[in-house]
Amino acid sequence: MTPLPSPSTADELNSFLISVERRAFKRTAFAVRDEDSALDIVQDAMIRLTQSYADRPPNEWPMLFARILSNATLDWFRRQKVRNAVFQNLGDFESSSDDGDGDFNLLDSLRIDDPGTEGAEDTASRGETLKIIEAEVGNLPARQREAFLLRYWEELDVAETAAAMGCSEGSVKTHCSRAVQALSKALRGRGISL
Repeated sequence: MTPLPSPSTADELNSFLISVERRAFKRTAFAVRDEDSALDIVQDAMIRLTQSYADRPPNEWPMLFARILSNATLDWFRRQKVRNAVFQNLGDFESSSDDGDGDFNLLDSLRIDDPGTEGAEDTASRGETLKIIEAEVGNLPARQREAFLLRYWEELDVAETAAAMGCSEGSVKTHCSRAVQALSKALRGRGISL
């Protein structure tokens, strides 16, 4: 069993988690496109950090948390892929009952609708622009989005981002460059210049 952190460390860790929770949630919601799942993933990542790395120096927590969150998000996608494959295979079975209803599809009876991640409407111009930017960030390919969010929202440097993503610094630079180009083009196409 992991020993509990000292009260001062616990306070520092709590302050750190409070400071990153909104950005972490937004980043995860972009990735999984489901607010409930994003909340679960962020909470799981926070618990993992607390249980496994509370004794590490506080300056290491941002990079560790980013890596844990990335891994938790990847785990979620893996579970979704397996679940979807299982449901797809279940859909191949049809009822063999003699009641004449050969149209029964088990997949249709088990289907779960995916609620969107749309937030509340904001009528202010700045709020609308932010929504458009968020939508365009959400449209980026997964690795570009992850690099962009880690570098510019989480404010990790290139080396920390590379460590969090498990790739080279050159890959981080390439992903960020492509993300910025794609965002600029998409936003210009919508009449927004930054």
